[in-house]
Amino acid sequence: MVEYFQLLRRPLGGSLPAPQWPAGTQLDHYREELAPAIHAVLRMTQDQGGGRVPDLPTWQAQFTTDAEFDPTLCLVASNQSGILGVAQCWTSAFIKNLCVHPCAQGQGLGRALLLHAFQVFKQRGEPYVDLKVLESNLRARRLYESAGMGFVLRDVVDRE
Repeated sequence: MVEYFQLLRRPLGGSLPAPQWPAGTQLDHYREELAPAIHAVLRMTQDQGGGRVPDLPTWQAQFTTDAEFDPTLCLVASNQSGILGVAQCWTSAFIKNLCVHPCAQGQGLGRALLLHAFQVFKQRGEPYVDLKVLESNLRARRLYESAGMGFVLRDVVDRE
């Protein structure tokens, strides 16, 4: 069965909505000691987004040596229970992964991470931010579209 993704884009001109963080949420960014917990959330949610996250050592090596890696662009939301959400972004103003722990879904954390990523890229002088989403992932598409992201193109998912 052929699977499709959509490339969505959010222009960053003008004013952007401020993130509304769930109570008790703290924001951080990638640090080596957080890698196992970040990886666990990515793995836990990979099926929802259609991604494939390799084992921790492989993921960490690929992530931190990527030419577009910047630890401050891996946005990490947590509370006293641990890491609840991650927005893994690249220096090209691209959101590679946006995931929220199942226990925190439906509470506005994904929207807050998304809006915060928009602000971060705007502060870096980027004119827009992009991401890819599976066409079948209606929940994520509704979130992105409600945050002002618009359709750019549709293409076949390459599973190789």
